[in-house]
Amino acid sequence: MPPSDRPLTAMIDPAAGPPDCAAYEQAGGWQATRTVLKTMTPAEVIDIVTRSKLRGRGGAGFGTGQKWSFVPREPASARRKYLIANADEMEPGTFKDRWLMEGNPLQLVEGMIIAAYAVQAGHGVIFLRGEYHLACARLQQAIGEARRQGWLGENILGSGFGFDIHIHTSAGRYICGEETALLTALEGRRATPRSKPPFPQTGGLWGAPSVVNNVETLSNLPHIITNGADWFLALGRGEDGGTKIYGVSGRVRRPGAWELPMGTPLRQIIEEHAGGMRPGYTLRALLPGGASTAFVDATALDVPMNYGAMEKAGSRLGTGMAIILDDRTCPVGMLHNLEHFFAQESCGWCTPCRDGLPWVERLLAAIEAGAGTPEDVEQLGRHARMLGPPGRTFCAHAPGAMAPLASGLKLFAQDFTAHITQRHCPLRHAA
Repeated sequence: MPPSDRPLTAMIDPAAGPPDCAAYEQAGGWQATRTVLKTMTPAEVIDIVTRSKLRGRGGAGFGTGQKWSFVPREPASARRKYLIANADEMEPGTFKDRWLMEGNPLQLVEGMIIAAYAVQAGHGVIFLRGEYHLACARLQQAIGEARRQGWLGENILGSGFGFDIHIHTSAGRYICGEETALLTALEGRRATPRSKPPFPQTGGLWGAPSVVNNVETLSNLPHIITNGADWFLALGRGEDGGTKIYGVSGRVRRPGAWELPMGTPLRQIIEEHAGGMRPGYTLRALLPGGASTAFVDATALDVPMNYGAMEKAGSRLGTGMAIILDDRTCPVGMLHNLEHFFAQESCGWCTPCRDGLPWVERLLAAIEAGAGTPEDVEQLGRHARMLGPPGRTFCAHAPGAMAPLASGLKLFAQDFTAHITQRHCPLRHAA
């Protein structure tokens, strides 16, 4: 597609629906597929994506080209390999991938073709959140049309490379956002994470080399191939290249999502694009990248929304979808709601997560109800210290759950004290 400040969302028109193959091609679609299959080697595709500094948009931020480089280099015909699009999107407050799949599913299809060619995978799977019924229908339509037009199947464009895509609708577990749990679920087993090594790139789905990439990550690929790595880098406002779909939910005037240069400050996203806070509400704090990121307060509004800056601010970019806490919402109640979700979604594989998160939830419920004690707050702090650091649980689920708790205990210490001393929620009592 032509260079644009919004390469991912330029063709998304909610009123008109997604483009068909003809409209997609007329706007520049499939150009990258032709370029890749007719003029580039898999190694050259990996190189340009590596130079673009495209990082995973699902939350971890791992270098995409680097991830691909770990896959054995045999051609697709010599060894079974898989490419999986992680479209489960169960992170609370996050809805960017749904927007992309509903608005322009062919962009994801083309991105998967490019990624599959780079790693020489002959089989593709979209692991889709089961509740995304409209996205599923539109993806099925797009994949079917792409097959009929010859963009999927055997010997695409006479290149000798064959690739096809199938949709797997998830049964609905947050843990499937962890790539090895996703692979286990695809195999028809209980969705529990796997020990690593082996890493999925060498031993993934049914023991075969497998790459799992996020929907937004894959959707960037056609534009990087068409316009080049330098073009993609120039779109960002710092060392991280490209654009990012940022979102805001909570009591703002215009909740939603917007594609903006990587590194756009929080203040611009919230005040300019989300329209600022609703009348009568003041921003108190926010989770910048979904529910599994740490709270930051209003002093962080001028921090660029990129990977490095958010880490320095004490949180993570995550999915880039901010959840706003306003001054009329109880932070203890919000934390209780979050930890209820994380406790419910634990796969139960390791004891600290299986038993620790329900304990955290019960403590928060007691404090919110006015039955808490100072010792309960101390116990919450111990859980945050024990479960928060990576490596103490089997996967990152518990550390993610502890990010809002640990930061909330610091930022909202007075609220916890008020709940305990007054024996009720001050905000609810005032209302």
